[in-house]
Amino acid sequence: MIITIILLIVSILFMHIYFYVYVQVEGSAFGGRGECIWTIFCQKYPEKIADRSNGDIACDSYHRYKEDVELLADLGMDAYRFSISWPRILPNGRGKVNPEGIQYYKNLIDELHDYGE
Repeated sequence: MIITIILLIVSILFMHIYFYVYVQVEGSAFGGRGECIWTIFCQKYPEKIADRSNGDIACDSYHRYKEDVELLADLGMDAYRFSISWPRILPNGRGKVNPEGIQYYKNLIDELHDYGE
């Protein structure tokens, strides 16, 4: 919750902002991620998606986060707002935390910090 509030405040302060929703960028087929409403919908009703795409790989930011952060820095972005994939953190919706999911977000935040001022 605190991270969300901080990111919101940071987003308001800068003009060059990039944000994403995890399903569109990270991909869901790896890292121990559980299912979410969107992945279930895509599997159950592929005909409802114009090009029958899904979030399995998406932009693969899960594996390419370093390149993505470098590109954002090259574009002069001042802020980066991301959403946390709770199915990546809690694959079963509750209970045991997925260490791979925690490590992914730690790595992403560390990489953003390395490019920050």
